[in-house]
Amino acid sequence: QFFEVPFDSNMNRTKNRPLVRGQISPLLAVCFAASCGIPGIALLTLGVNPLTGALGAFNIFLYTCCYTPLKRMSIVNTWVGAVVGAIPPIMGWTAATGSLDAGALLLGGILYSWQFPHFNALSWGLREDYSRGGYCMMSVTHPGLCRRVALRHCLALIGLSAVAPVLDITTWTFPIISLPINLYISYLGFRFYRDADRSSSRKLFFCSLWHLPMLLLVMFTCKKSVLEKEDKGDLPGGNHEMAMEIRLP
Repeated sequence: QFFEVPFDSNMNRTKNRPLVRGQISPLLAVCFAASCGIPGIALLTLGVNPLTGALGAFNIFLYTCCYTPLKRMSIVNTWVGAVVGAIPPIMGWTAATGSLDAGALLLGGILYSWQFPHFNALSWGLREDYSRGGYCMMSVTHPGLCRRVALRHCLALIGLSAVAPVLDITTWTFPIISLPINLYISYLGFRFYRDADRSSSRKLFFCSLWHLPMLLLVMFTCKKSVLEKEDKGDLPGGNHEMAMEIRLP
């Protein structure tokens, strides 16, 4: 927001932000950001593990130094922003496991794909605002691509859900139970692609709000347990001791 004050002042959805209205000074905003970001990275590095801390630092850099300036330069910003949104759940996985394995990448992939129907549908109703602010969004400069990409990633969620049991992250019930909600968001994605109006974009956006938590809840419910993996010999050597401890009364 520090970098975007002149542009945010031209948009209805951002013109009341504290920096735009002068309720806080730019110096205070930067100091507050630094006082949250630097100790946050240090806590993740020292209190969790260096990998999680490094991912946190990289995400702050990606958001501030890449995504933010790209918003006024190229529609590539949406893809970069999707990476920014996918990293936090990956950090949760690395915090729990200490490794950047297939489960972390799959979880990040689900969050990555989900963001396109979510944001593209949202941005469709804000095209005038983005245009006034001078932001390069697909909905403004490439409306056809905006709708195609949203539909494409709705369908990608079906494929990603099917990959989970192949990678031994969930049971085979996960892609089956999640199929109805994935098909529903894909149907709304198709309606958005076909109709290209505010009504279809709103329906897709509001569906995305409940779709993600429900999909993750189903994924959690269908996850493979540590004991199942240990019985199959799929756990790394260091985790067999943990599985044995779980079995003890």
